[in-house]
Amino acid sequence: MLVTAPVGASTGVAFVDFGSEAQTIQGFGGSDAWMPVMSGEEADALFANGNNQQMGMSILRMRIDPGGSSNWATELANAQAAQARGAITIATPWTPPASMKTNKKVVGGSLKKKNYGAFATYLESFVDYMHSGGVDLYAISMQNEPDANVTYESCSWTGRQIDKWVANSSSVLTTRLIMPESESFDTSYSDPALNDPKALEHITIVGGHLYGTVPVYYADAVNKGKEVWQTEHYLTGNDISTALEAAKEIHDSMTIGGYNAYLWWWVKDWPALNSFTGLIDANNNLKPAGYGMAQYSKFIRPGDVRCNATSNPSTNVYVSAYKGSGHFAVVALNLGSSPADQLFMIQNATVTSLTPCQTSPSGNLAQLGMVTVSDGSFSFTLPGQSITTFVY
Repeated sequence: MLVTAPVGASTGVAFVDFGSEAQTIQGFGGSDAWMPVMSGEEADALFANGNNQQMGMSILRMRIDPGGSSNWATELANAQAAQARGAITIATPWTPPASMKTNKKVVGGSLKKKNYGAFATYLESFVDYMHSGGVDLYAISMQNEPDANVTYESCSWTGRQIDKWVANSSSVLTTRLIMPESESFDTSYSDPALNDPKALEHITIVGGHLYGTVPVYYADAVNKGKEVWQTEHYLTGNDISTALEAAKEIHDSMTIGGYNAYLWWWVKDWPALNSFTGLIDANNNLKPAGYGMAQYSKFIRPGDVRCNATSNPSTNVYVSAYKGSGHFAVVALNLGSSPADQLFMIQNATVTSLTPCQTSPSGNLAQLGMVTVSDGSFSFTLPGQSITTFVY
């Protein structure tokens, strides 16, 4: 269950209870679907975690090309690069091979029932291919957006069909299963499998996207021991407001949705396709959305746990908190245009000082002077339109 803010918390005070535990964070990441092999500089900007031009992302989401293993070398190279920098890898098919589908095409149609087993074996062949290249795939999905009606690679499923495939065919998979990755987190695509004991045992992660919707807590999945991941979304724009919007969506995903992971769509701008919604630009420089995510991904690492914090202690101020092995992090957003003097009260942890890292109109991922914590509290002026991560 989700941990809520302290009952009776004083208005204006951000209480941070490091003695509490909500969900475990598996990480932050994005997709390289259809993209070419990453350069070392690109991989460093996305997955390394050194200077303030490196995001420290911990998850790469790949596309499983329906053409088979002869078309998988690019994804293997990118997976190797991400893994070498400490990230885990997941993979998603946008469509089964055309030969397995009702319309014999990679666009539209559905998987023939007689090919359910063959498709599961096909997905496992991708797991094996990655393993042979030194990459142990963390998880594999059965379908990208089964509810999407699009003109590119796609395949339609109903919730009942998903349930039957998971229950009867997915046992051949030797890694974790993600399903159903609905484009709008439509739970009607996952409820049947979650309510089927035979299917339930094969599911590890319930994934979904945030197109046309907002983060919502999926009690049925969590209560049945499943992680919930936001596996694709993007925002448009290229200024500080985009950084703030991205950070607020991550905040809501963590505190309202209780999600275990948050993933962006394309990790990089792709000028050849007139796409400029990446986290880094064509020259591997972090963009505003990249800085917004980096305020989380650099400091909240896989295996860290979200802790109880007053989510909205003051007008335009939003706070979340996390702890790991020997470290703590508090992320504070000020979405307003004016500075906000914010009081923080730390509970159930001995913290004497914190180091702020801040993205604002005047700087990106700028490390500021140490803040002293006295008797479990500290005050800090959050600049207008800023994201500040306090690290111990």
